[in-house]
Amino acid sequence: MTIWVNEQTDPCGIIYSCIACCNEATAIKCHQTWLKDLSEQKKQEGWSATLRIVDSWDEVPVNALKLNF
Repeated sequence: MTIWVNEQTDPCGIIYSCIACCNEATAIKCHQTWLKDLSEQKKQEGWSATLRIVDSWDEVPVNALKLNF
């Protein structure tokens, strides 16, 4: 199983928001939206948006919104 994990982290490296799903197209669209909404100021402050792939729901952060579609 492939699970796509979108994470937005603050300057301290703490996960601010996280969405995980099994649908690649949905994950990519979410990630692109997060990148677009991340202002240059926030990027300079250290905010980031990442998209990563995991193989198990056990590898998804506990605070994630988990979409099983």
